[in-house]
Amino acid sequence: MSIAVPPTPAAAAAPEATSASRPLLSACEAACFTPARYLAQGGLLSALDGEWQARALTLEHADFTVGEGGSHASVQAAVNAAIRSGRRGRQYIRVLPGCYRGVVYIPADAPPLTLFGSGATAAEVRLELTLDSRMSVADYIAAVNPAGEFQPGDPAWYMYEACSGVPAGQLIDTPAAAVFWSQAPDLELCRLSITNTLLDTVDGSTHQAVALRSDGDRTRLEDVRLVSRQDTFFCNAGERAGPDNRLGAYPTDRIARVYARHCYIEGDTDYVFGRASAVFEACHFHSVSSRHLRPAIIFAPNTPHDRPTGFLALQCRFTGDAFHRQQGQCCLGRSWDFAARNGYLPGVTSNGQVLVRDSHIDEAYSLASPWGRAATSARPHAGNCAAGRDLDDPAFNRLWEFNNRGPGARPA
Repeated sequence: MSIAVPPTPAAAAAPEATSASRPLLSACEAACFTPARYLAQGGLLSALDGEWQARALTLEHADFTVGEGGSHASVQAAVNAAIRSGRRGRQYIRVLPGCYRGVVYIPADAPPLTLFGSGATAAEVRLELTLDSRMSVADYIAAVNPAGEFQPGDPAWYMYEACSGVPAGQLIDTPAAAVFWSQAPDLELCRLSITNTLLDTVDGSTHQAVALRSDGDRTRLEDVRLVSRQDTFFCNAGERAGPDNRLGAYPTDRIARVYARHCYIEGDTDYVFGRASAVFEACHFHSVSSRHLRPAIIFAPNTPHDRPTGFLALQCRFTGDAFHRQQGQCCLGRSWDFAARNGYLPGVTSNGQVLVRDSHIDEAYSLASPWGRAATSARPHAGNCAAGRDLDDPAFNRLWEFNNRGPGARPA
């Protein structure tokens, strides 16, 4: 099915400083890549919703309060109560300062929910758990459901069952390794920290450990801290689990939009990844070397092949720790090159769209080659720097910059 989207801007001569390893947009090209364009459409392709403008958050009252003296001891219990209330209007869950260990699962049919921390900063309200994509099912069950927190008939039972029902002998896989997982539309999170505390307890090899997995359309994050190492934020579109999509992670019939503002996201490998249309405004991305000394990679977009918009980072900060600042080899991102079942065919269809614009990039990031080889396929990065170029030409990557500043932003 073709999707009605605003066209890619008319071709214009590329800036003189652009190169195949560091392609820059011209001002004419960049003019079309705005938050409004990224958030223009979402939902099922068969019945797309129109433009979404992320509303200002209102946090005047709470329907439920989590923490000592509140209505519920856990965030999951408050989420369940909101769903069981039967009210379809937006409901507000206040979380008191403290550390809450356990997962939070919000099912697809939940009403609009706003979860907000009552502390002065996001760091005062911590949602944490240790999950590893390489865990066995038994270890997952022991970590997530040790005291029967999830039971048949619970609103999010199907989500727990999808993860705990992995065939015997298999590992749980990346989509099940999320501390906070929402499939509901219209979720709002504010002044919270979500940390997958696997962190540096494992070696530097492949250990996907997701802090937040967002599947639903119109997800809004404000002043949220997301901390992990590999795959911190699964910024995605998802569906209920089914025979052909066991963990509901890779549907091809929908678009999900995300708007994140004033957020902090930390990791070392592909730590913002997925197929959502997402805008990151005034966010801080921080690359760390505490688990391994390889160059960090931030974005790994799996943009649908027929969509011109994946991730937009606008007026953001890109920093690295002391080791990365000394080495200056980190990558802003790489394409994912996911399997053909997701619509991507090498050289035939486009994949992986990112624009980093009007942002500050410190010395941790490579001046010569800020975009790495594609994940899964190791396809070398190829930027299109020709005059009159097609920005969606499938022979090239769709990883771009415009009007950035800082020691890591000077053209090579």
